[in-house]
Amino acid sequence: MKKIIKTPLAPAPIGPYNQAVLAGTTLYISGQIPSDPVSGKLVEGDIMQETKQVMENLKAILHEAGMTFEQVVKATIFVKDMHQFGQINEVYGAYFDSESAPARETVEVANLPKFVNVEISMIAMH
Repeated sequence: MKKIIKTPLAPAPIGPYNQAVLAGTTLYISGQIPSDPVSGKLVEGDIMQETKQVMENLKAILHEAGMTFEQVVKATIFVKDMHQFGQINEVYGAYFDSESAPARETVEVANLPKFVNVEISMIAMH
């Protein structure tokens, strides 16, 4: 059974996809960028602020699905500049207990939607 998860507390999709899909007990969260869900504007300038907005968007989607970061089993981080990884990792790490942090990969890419600097997707399980 597939259930669409959506919340006004995270940015609306900018294409033919949903914020998240719950399939059985597994939640697949689409990649989130540093977009403010209220204004629709991008948070720009400081990679730490951008990453915080991404994580807050993910948190809102998890909450809508009745989950927390504790239930995240996999994360994928896409970055435009791997030199910013330390700062991204510092913000990202604040949302997890290192003992139960999810599996993860980080990939540097040429460009991201709306030419942002960071995008993160996650998989969580009930």
